[in-house]
Amino acid sequence: MIADALHPSPFAGWLVPDAAQRRRVMTEVVAVWVEHAMFFGDVHLTDDLTATIVGFHRYRPIPPPANYPTRLMEATGSHAERFTALEGLIAQQQPTEPHYHLALLAVSPTRQKTGYGSALLSHHRARLDRIDLPSWTTVPAEMEHLLARYGYTHRPLLTLPNGPSLRPMRRNPHHASSPMPINPARPASNHWHDQHA
Repeated sequence: MIADALHPSPFAGWLVPDAAQRRRVMTEVVAVWVEHAMFFGDVHLTDDLTATIVGFHRYRPIPPPANYPTRLMEATGSHAERFTALEGLIAQQQPTEPHYHLALLAVSPTRQKTGYGSALLSHHRARLDRIDLPSWTTVPAEMEHLLARYGYTHRPLLTLPNGPSLRPMRRNPHHASSPMPINPARPASNHWHDQHA
């Protein structure tokens, strides 16, 4: 379902330019990401299995998926370099403070624009407010308006080499006052802990 939702997007087209291989490659890569979320985060599905949120609880650094370089190469073949470039760009923006990483929001093409994404994001917002963590995500630019309705604020655009733009976005805890994430380019500190102890 996630691969089906991603398949027609310019983002997936950049990752796997070969349309004949795209669905297979995206299905295999997404399987690795979802498996990893089952160990280090969570996967929320609608009852009819047509929409999902996949995310990670980043209270501390987490390891990559098991045997990731090998599995990524097996799944992507000649497209591996693009997946690696994507991960590198996203990692440059990812906060070092404890946060929830909203990795994927996907709705089956047959259910898009019917409220499924909004319902999942409403549930997601309520959970974030209960656990009192900031949240961070990177989405294709066309999704930023949906995320903004649920409290996510824009960060500077990332543009894939000769490809589409992605929008990093940040949602602060319900009571937080600082809109700025901590950037990994600077050393991690106890700033978040000191404010929330």
